Amino acid sequence: MRIVSHRKLKEFFETKGREDSKIPLERWYEIAEKAEWRNFSDIRENFPATDYVGNQHYVFNIHGNKYRLVVVVKFVMGYIFIRFVGTHEEYDSIDCATI
Repeated sequence: MRIVSHRKLKEFFETKGREDSKIPLERWYEIAEKAEWRNFSDIRENFPATDYVGNQHYVFNIHGNKYRLVVVVKFVMGYIFIRFVGTHEEYDSIDCATI
């Protein structure tokens, strides 16, 4: 899959107090980049706790659910668009299906 954009992840894990997210986010990126997901079931093979929240938006639990990652997956195109990365508390304040 082609991921747009790694910069959002990097900016997040380089933020003071969030450095512990670097390894889990980089691991997610590495797995997703090598993947050839064609549907939600394919995503769940790599990340069983992933949730589909509508409108092509998927939520990944990162670092034991301390952080959340919201992406849009365009299966036909083979693209993943990173829409949000934040703490669980920050996630609770957004509408992840429209972000």
